[in-house]
This record gives sequence, C-alpha cells and structure tokens, in this order.
Amino acid sequence: MSNRHLARTMAMQCLFEWDFNKQDSSRLPEMIEYVKEEFAPGFDDAGYLKSQVMGVADHIQEIDELLERFAPEWNIGEMTNTDRNILRLGAYELKYDKKIPAKVSINEAIELGKAFSGDASGKFINGVLGAIYKDMIESGDIKEIDKAKENNEDK
Repeated sequence: MSNRHLARTMAMQCLFEWDFNKQDSSRLPEMIEYVKEEFAPGFDDAGYLKSQVMGVADHIQEIDELLERFAPEWNIGEMTNTDRNILRLGAYELKYDKKIPAKVSINEAIELGKAFSGDASGKFINGVLGAIYKDMIESGDIKEIDKAKENNEDK
C-alpha cells in the first residue's frame, strides 16, 4: 500500500467517525491523532491526513450539495456512512486540492469503495465523481495540474 493510499484510508476512517459522531469538529484533531497512532504509528504523511480531513470539514456544506446534485437518486443521508465519506474525500480532492490530479482522486476513491464498502460502491463512486469531473471540464473549472496532464498527453 502506498503512503498516500494509506493516508487516504486513514482520512476516510476519520471522516467516518466524525460523521458518525454528528460532525463534532472540535474532536477532529484528537480523531486524526488516534487513527494515526492506531493504524500507522510513526507514519509521516507530511500533514496530508490532517489537511484532507480538515479540508472536507471546512467545505462540508458545498461538498454535500455537490454530491446531492450529482447523485440525484440519493439523498446524502440515505448513502451509507462509508460511501458518503469516501465521496466527500474524493469530491474535496477534485474541487479543492490543487495538487492532486482528478483521475488520481477518482481512482483512489473507487479503490476505497471496493475495499471498505459494498460490491456496487466502486461503480457508484465512479459515477458520481466522474459526473462532477465532467461538469468541471464543461464549465472550465479544471485544475492546473489536470491541464498540464492533458497537454502532456496531447504531445
């Protein structure tokens, strides 16, 4: 398991607990430290785990609105806690983390869904995040890192 994949797995676990506990953000730093010590003691993620978890928490309203828009058959509260938080992490990376290419965000979210949720989760996550990314492209809201990747692929 790559370091970044491990950090995403721990971020998903933190978000799951945070969501289960009624999104009490005052406990997030404690949850992050607990998950790091429990699952990867001594792991240096250069602040990635904390950045991702706090980023989702800071943008939760916008992210949930985005998910409801692109998963019209599913109210955010009807999604499983696992799928909901994998989608939140993936959507955060797609929309707000300028350093992570969109395709990486989507693929990692799919892998988390396959590993931690039901059989259909990978397809569901792919469909929702793929629709968000397609909308970003159509609206010209594509990140610089994705533009650079597209330019390199065209050569």
